Amino acid sequence: MDFLLQGLLKAIELLITIDPETFSAVYATLVVSAYSLAVTLLLGLPLGFCLGYFEFTLKKQVRVVVDTLLSLPTVFIGLLVYAFFTNRGPLGEWGLLFTLSGIAVGLTILALPIVVALSATAVESMDRQLRVALISLGANRGQLFMSTLWEARHGIIAASLTAYGRVMTEVGIAMMVGGNIKWQTRTITTAIALETNKGEFAMGIALGLVLLLIAFGVNVSVSFLRKRY
Repeated sequence: MDFLLQGLLKAIELLITIDPETFSAVYATLVVSAYSLAVTLLLGLPLGFCLGYFEFTLKKQVRVVVDTLLSLPTVFIGLLVYAFFTNRGPLGEWGLLFTLSGIAVGLTILALPIVVALSATAVESMDRQLRVALISLGANRGQLFMSTLWEARHGIIAASLTAYGRVMTEVGIAMMVGGNIKWQTRTITTAIALETNKGEFAMGIALGLVLLLIAFGVNVSVSFLRKRY
């Protein structure tokens, strides 16, 4: 057990001294997570609202497809994105392979079904009389959309947290699409996997602690917002 204690002490030293290699992976992770979550919420919230709020033909079938995509293997997503972004692929000229933007695209595909499905569930669980009350008060479509999202805010926050946790801890997509390039596309999770295989437990533990701190910070912020609003 001595190597674990030594690794923990070394990990704390790396964090305190702001080791460039360690924080390079932290930076890459925060960037791709922020990009992917922003695009996911921008696309996923309106789609989830429509899926949960409106009645239309094949709604049940669409819901089954969305729920099925929740369990889509991440390595399969990585394979598809790699195939599209490689030089021989249809989007190869975009130059997104082995870049943070390419990783963000893959993570968006991973997180989008989560936000759509969970936000749709949140909207479906609302009181159906809310729509009648809003329309009777003269609300237009935009006001109806925003008011419904506000009433379902707790479910939407849960969806956002679930999606964020998924993209923060993803390994397969980041490894296949990003290539795990040092100082460029190496994220926290791919760095942990690489350093552990090399026997460098200190950096792996340091990056693991950073993940825990980020998760703790996000949960504290959400708890504060829930109490305030």
